[in-house]
Amino acid sequence: MKILLLLLIVSFSFAINLQKPMIYKGEESLEGWIMSEKLDGIRAYWDGEKLQTRKGKKIYAPKWFLKNFPKFELDGELWNKRDNFENIQSIVMDKTPTAKWKNITYNIFEVPNQKGDFFIRLKKAKNWFEKFPNKNVQIIKQIKIKNKSHLNTYLEEIISKKGEGVIIKNPDKEYISGRNPYILKVKKFKDMEGEVIKINISKKTNVLKSLTIKLQDNTIFNLGTGFSKDVRIKPPKIGSIVTFKYYGLTKNGKPKFASFLHIRKD
Repeated sequence: MKILLLLLIVSFSFAINLQKPMIYKGEESLEGWIMSEKLDGIRAYWDGEKLQTRKGKKIYAPKWFLKNFPKFELDGELWNKRDNFENIQSIVMDKTPTAKWKNITYNIFEVPNQKGDFFIRLKKAKNWFEKFPNKNVQIIKQIKIKNKSHLNTYLEEIISKKGEGVIIKNPDKEYISGRNPYILKVKKFKDMEGEVIKINISKKTNVLKSLTIKLQDNTIFNLGTGFSKDVRIKPPKIGSIVTFKYYGLTKNGKPKFASFLHIRKD
């Protein structure tokens, strides 16, 4: 019981220390803001000793991958290419790391709990890895936003290349943990996670017809589209957390035009 309680405390503490984006509504003033591609990989927090997922699970990265990592915190994405989430997840979340890690890079987008604005914080990471190189580490490129048209053009470019979306932020702000209005995610669609509470199999074809999903606010709905042939044959287990995309909510608070994206293991 004590061990379980300790794990819950550690996990909770980790979560509140992470910076989390809010949703871009299109009404915000973007003067002086910057943008970068939102990579669809596994978010990884470096606490100075080890890598962890956004929920505090240990990531079993090879020792050679972590060569020259600093004693200060880093926040980034384990990633290799667009439209490849499931493959990235299978590599990164394996408790026995394989040679496939050579295809993964750690893409830094923040240096948590450091003094100064965003560029000062990011410079700390840049300076470190210039002095102590690691070929697996990259700093995510940041682009100054000229106007909303510039942002929309960049978003369309990312989407056309099968990317997920864009992150925009006010670089003048000091580090703020939790959700805040100074860092926003921009997408063509919204996404959400939910727990699988029932698997609905078609009597005619004997494969997955839909999943009954429970959201954090206890809303329950059926998710019936977006499944690959493999997922229909081997559906997520009850209790699994899945990510789906949707386009707004109905008057009853249920996701509109929801479509399955992937199972989350982080």
